[in-house]
Amino acid sequence: MPYDSEQANLNTQLRSHGPSWDGINAESVARMRLQNRFQTGLDIAKYTAGIMRDDMAAYDADPANYTQSLGCWHGFIGQQKLISVKKHFGTTKGCYLYLSGWMIAAMRSEFGPLPDQSMHEKTSVPALIEELYTFLRQADARELGLLFRDLDAARKAGNEAKIAAAQSAVDNHQTHVVPIIADIDAGFGNAEATYLLAKKMIEAGACCLQIENQVSDEKQCGHQDGKVTVPHEDFMAKIRAIRYAFLELGVEDGVIVARTDSLGAGLTKQIAYTREPGDLGDQYNSFLDCDEVTLDDMANGDVVLKQNGKLMRPKRLPSNLYQFRPGTGEARCVLDGITALQNGADLLWIETEKPHIGQVGVMVDAIREIIPNAKLIYNNSPSFNWTLNFRQQVFDAWVEDGTDVSGYDREKLMSADYDSSDLAAEADNRIRTFQADAAREAGVFHHLITLPTYHTAALSTDNLAREYFGDQGMLGYVANVQRQEIRQGIACVKHQNMAGSDLGDDHKEYFAGEAALKASGKDNTMNQFG
Repeated sequence: MPYDSEQANLNTQLRSHGPSWDGINAESVARMRLQNRFQTGLDIAKYTAGIMRDDMAAYDADPANYTQSLGCWHGFIGQQKLISVKKHFGTTKGCYLYLSGWMIAAMRSEFGPLPDQSMHEKTSVPALIEELYTFLRQADARELGLLFRDLDAARKAGNEAKIAAAQSAVDNHQTHVVPIIADIDAGFGNAEATYLLAKKMIEAGACCLQIENQVSDEKQCGHQDGKVTVPHEDFMAKIRAIRYAFLELGVEDGVIVARTDSLGAGLTKQIAYTREPGDLGDQYNSFLDCDEVTLDDMANGDVVLKQNGKLMRPKRLPSNLYQFRPGTGEARCVLDGITALQNGADLLWIETEKPHIGQVGVMVDAIREIIPNAKLIYNNSPSFNWTLNFRQQVFDAWVEDGTDVSGYDREKLMSADYDSSDLAAEADNRIRTFQADAAREAGVFHHLITLPTYHTAALSTDNLAREYFGDQGMLGYVANVQRQEIRQGIACVKHQNMAGSDLGDDHKEYFAGEAALKASGKDNTMNQFG
């Protein structure tokens, strides 16, 4: 609702309560309402689900309309990311946040740092969603507060043009609240446990939940060894559980991302139940690594299957896990993707061991033979050595087309000695265009980096520690942090404002009028930053 209309409605409402409400200012209430646009997490989930659905339709029309996100481990990090995006690009369109289970395990568990194996408290996942949205809503309140100050200054100066511009800026303010793709791991238990946690995550504001087809109690990071998948029926039950949670809470457009770890998972905990040859369970079991046996060959405790009229003994490990045949990963990913999309998922995530468009594209093409509008979320993972992978890809391409590579050692291409080479330049260009290329050629709707801010926090802290505790002393902070904040227009250089001191002053003035004791007076050192 336009700012003026909101005020007019409030004035009518306040007058209806008689003189006892005379101390309440309609414009102040209007400002507070605009600064608190989203009342609940469900409001956020419904709003952001609509954004994602619109973005998915835009991508279907043109793959240049892919979307992106960065993983954030704290509300402040997510807030600063969106503030930066708005500053640099003027809009948050196509920009999401990613909530990484890896980073929750490593940074947000009461047990301390943990590996990404679903050992952290599952309640910490909805807690971080709520925290992220608390900070994004505060970014809205702060930015609108600055716009209200511009409006007040224009009124005081009697400048009608500036008044109109300031009011238009308020009416057309774009929120920092964007979709969060939230990692529910393998569901933290059975389908009922998945449903209960999904509800908490949706109530906190998540419009999009990502679930993987690993065994909950054996869950591993997608880039670690020892991954164990579950039969499709088990995974489909969890997808349905999430859909039920969305629908129960009224988020009808909620988005489900089905992640398959089959490319790197060589093990399964269960042999799938099958009713007839060729059904889904039979297809899952067809990938098992088996030996043909007779009754005389069987040992005590052996498990056997009848496949194509033969007795087959799956290879079972001492851990009681069964192994798949080597080389079946891509075919299993394709079957996983088709099955998930046919049974309630909206998007796919194929976890790979390297960033290679051709590898992903082959699987997506096969899936799209059955599901023409299949779309992927892709993990641009820090677990990949991007520099080495792409230099080797260029090296291999050059070998194939006959380009002279005698000046390069393929196994040592990470060396800084090659940084200024033509091969390195071509590799860097392929990295630069990777997201656009993968969106166009491999069906990738959304690109994310799972844990970039984990690495940026470590890198920036290392740089500051080296300078500050070394010869540079205080100059290490001033030259490399504060001076850069000022010159790059980083909003949190005014950290008191970012933390809400001006918002608090506004509220004090609303509540106490001229008697308000405000913090933003002339002696506030924040004024040194203009």
